[in-house]
Amino acid sequence: MVQLLDGKAMALQIKDEIANEVRALTQQGHRAPHLAAVIVGEDGASMTYVANKEKSSHEVGFTSSVYRMSEKTTEAQLLETIEFLNNDPDIDGFIVQLPLPKHINEQKVINAISPEKDVDGFTPVNIGRMVLGEECFVPATPMGICTLLKRYGIETAGKHCVVIGRSNIVGTPAANLLSRKGFDCTVTMCHSKTQNLPEITRQADILVVAIGKPEFVTADMVKEGAVVVDVGIHRVADASKKNGYRVIGDVRHSEVDAKCSWVTPVPGGVGPLTIVSLLQNTLAAYHRHEGR
Repeated sequence: MVQLLDGKAMALQIKDEIANEVRALTQQGHRAPHLAAVIVGEDGASMTYVANKEKSSHEVGFTSSVYRMSEKTTEAQLLETIEFLNNDPDIDGFIVQLPLPKHINEQKVINAISPEKDVDGFTPVNIGRMVLGEECFVPATPMGICTLLKRYGIETAGKHCVVIGRSNIVGTPAANLLSRKGFDCTVTMCHSKTQNLPEITRQADILVVAIGKPEFVTADMVKEGAVVVDVGIHRVADASKKNGYRVIGDVRHSEVDAKCSWVTPVPGGVGPLTIVSLLQNTLAAYHRHEGR
């Protein structure tokens, strides 16, 4: 029978652990960790995500700041804000919410973030450190995937892990992390140019799906007993729902779940661990910053 990799329950447990640590620090007279976020424009999904980050920060006792900038903000103005945050000793880590307006060069902005405050793990320095297996800030979603597998005791050593998707935010770092010591998977990365995709995915003991296409993975692409991690999240119209939509992933769960040994639900799987991973990175940045 399929078992759930319940990210929502796991996130609550980890939040409690972080909150207890922060409480102990503040009771000893230390300041709380400080996470900041920069958002440019009024993209609905981005605003929701930043609001959730702010809410989660407060729940664990962090100080939280949000810098809201207009859609017309120039690249130079945004870079000035980043320079200010890089040099503010009270801020342990910050994120610049993506996507940015089209007139701003995202990579230039990411490159301007201090690697020591890059709690999203997107700067070239942190990506390079991750590839080399050095201490770094790991991108939040791949970190959340690894946390789920580890905390649920999923056997990974020597297992064939197939990752569908090669984005710099999820697929590529997830493939790298799962191949390293501690996880020791044999990893195959698939993408838009992969031939005979179902033939490859049917070999997967662990299938990580981060392709960004609603219900792309179907039952014929999954072997019996596989562990399936669905990173996708999409809103589709549904008149039967009060809010007018339902949330689905990159996997057609109605037919795939019955074949799995473990599977992440959507919603409530990888998503909650993404924000928690950001909190964990911020706490680590705080300890480095304070020398504790």
